Amino acid sequence: MSRLWDKGGALDDAVARLTVGDDPELDLELLRFDALASAAHATMLSEIGILDAEELAGLLRELRALAAEAAAGAFTIDPADEDGHTAIENRLTARLGDAGRRIHTGRSRNDQVIAALRLWGREALLDLTEQLLAVVESLTALADAHVATSVPGYTHARQAMTTTLGHFFAAYADSLLDHLPWIEAAWRHLNRSPLGSASGFGVALALDRERVADLLGFDGVQRNTLAVQNDRGRTEALVLGVAAAVTTDLGRLARDLIHYSSAELGFLALAPETTTGSSIMPQKRNPDVLEVIRAAAARGRHLAAQVEEIYGGLGAGYHRDLQLTKEPFLKGMVGASDSLKTLRPVLDSLEVDVERCRAAILPATAATDAIYQQVARGVPFREAYQQAGRAPEAAYDGEPAESWRHRVHSGAPGDWNSEYLSDRQQAGRVWLQDRRRQVGTAWGWFTAGQ
Repeated sequence: MSRLWDKGGALDDAVARLTVGDDPELDLELLRFDALASAAHATMLSEIGILDAEELAGLLRELRALAAEAAAGAFTIDPADEDGHTAIENRLTARLGDAGRRIHTGRSRNDQVIAALRLWGREALLDLTEQLLAVVESLTALADAHVATSVPGYTHARQAMTTTLGHFFAAYADSLLDHLPWIEAAWRHLNRSPLGSASGFGVALALDRERVADLLGFDGVQRNTLAVQNDRGRTEALVLGVAAAVTTDLGRLARDLIHYSSAELGFLALAPETTTGSSIMPQKRNPDVLEVIRAAAARGRHLAAQVEEIYGGLGAGYHRDLQLTKEPFLKGMVGASDSLKTLRPVLDSLEVDVERCRAAILPATAATDAIYQQVARGVPFREAYQQAGRAPEAAYDGEPAESWRHRVHSGAPGDWNSEYLSDRQQAGRVWLQDRRRQVGTAWGWFTAGQ
């Protein structure tokens, strides 16, 4: 076994440890994708005459086997190999001889790792989208079930106006759906092939970069080879930024669910199977999962900022600093999907105490609606405001908890229509299905020879 760059001579142990870092562990997550990209690259090399048919057949066979081992957790990376790229090439060389030595033709570890990260990242982005749509589905179901469940609405953490739990849940569904265009934009940026850029300056061979992009299900190539290297870190920050925005909304929802399910309010009750207990206080059931989701949102923002800090101070081309963007990218994307996945059973098992929601409403929260009762009778707004302000608790003519029913303009609590949420969800699912098919084509081509 040897390092791909090794030309003889010793390397200081401390230098080796620092420069290798956690790559042997992190690259286990990327091995399948590295093998897929290597297979496409080898296919192209064969088509331009660098590899013969027998060499290509052997490489594809070994890469498929390697990918299967990696998927099963049966492939290991020796720290002496430095990273997954070296482990793959050493494996191929040991089994295939010169074919393994030729596969690196026309590429660098730089474009190799970018390709693996983009292939992994696009699937992580699709998993995020699928989990997001599932959470939106749960929120929409809650909204439909509680269209008329009156509850206080808050500003400044103080009761402001009456609203409904349906309006509350629909607001979070709406906010999460707002991320879909950002996800699509991140996909377009991510899903470009970097292979053939090598170290950033191309190679003196007639590489068919477009052929590789097509085999891998990329939308095309990222054309300028130096721009490919400049994009390392920037792409990860962009995709992580989208994931962090999603988890930020989850963190805010988690905070509200914690508050609404407190003993003091009791609007909601968390199912026992989604809460944990205290080691000392037997009566306690704690919303630990919601607290961790809230903290994970903060960590997601930190991981995105961490990547930006690393790549933001660098000049053109590759720098070893960029190795340290790999871990936050992998952690951030997995963490975002995990938060979404974990939130859904919490939402699906929520119990609502309709009477406590209603009983918590202070009569004064209907004062604003009282103003508009007067305005509808011809009283100027400011005069009606002054009248209601003298005795806000008694200003509303009717049942204060039902005052939201007068607000029937588009998007207000009294204008319930979940079709717009369903339409947006459906559009998101169509996009997701199309992208899944695109990714599946690449894996289908790769595994077809098994």
